[in-house]
Amino acid sequence: MKPASAFLIVPLAFVSLAFSAVTVQQQTSTQGWRQTEMTDAVRGDYARYTLLGKFLKAPAGDSAARPSLTVDCSTHNRSHKLEFLRGTLVVGDPLHIDWVEPEEIHGISYFPKVYVVYRLNDAKEDKERWTPSADKTSASFSKGSLEKMLGAHTVEITAQDQGGAALVMQFDIPESSVIGQACDVDQHKK
Repeated sequence: MKPASAFLIVPLAFVSLAFSAVTVQQQTSTQGWRQTEMTDAVRGDYARYTLLGKFLKAPAGDSAARPSLTVDCSTHNRSHKLEFLRGTLVVGDPLHIDWVEPEEIHGISYFPKVYVVYRLNDAKEDKERWTPSADKTSASFSKGSLEKMLGAHTVEITAQDQGGAALVMQFDIPESSVIGQACDVDQHKK
């Protein structure tokens, strides 16, 4: 090998090592809650925390998307208190909608709900009805549901797609004290 060629190969080797180190850092940072600062005309400034999960039983067709849990917490509001705004399960495919009769009827009003079953660690299943988004690809959950989830190591969530097939998702819950503090959410011991 010529000496001039060696001088070209050595810098290329260092560059490739630097890129592989950056890739490893990016992969490890996506395994926990990702925080994004958001601004909205209605809510003002708030923080969005996102946790990616995986499908144990994926939707039919393109399953390249991964499910996620997002939690929105206000950082600046009129009362200057930290507060939970909304928790959302994002599936990416349209979910099956059940029309639920309210406790008290005023005219013709049924509420759209997504029937969800979730299991914390290996405990008993919790069954709830969550509110779907306008495009029906996600569903909102309550602060109480979030408190339960943050106390678990793993959360398995089952819902149905619009055709009635089961969608099973799993989320590995990392240490979540940041969300607990930012959203004023009580965390149960894992």
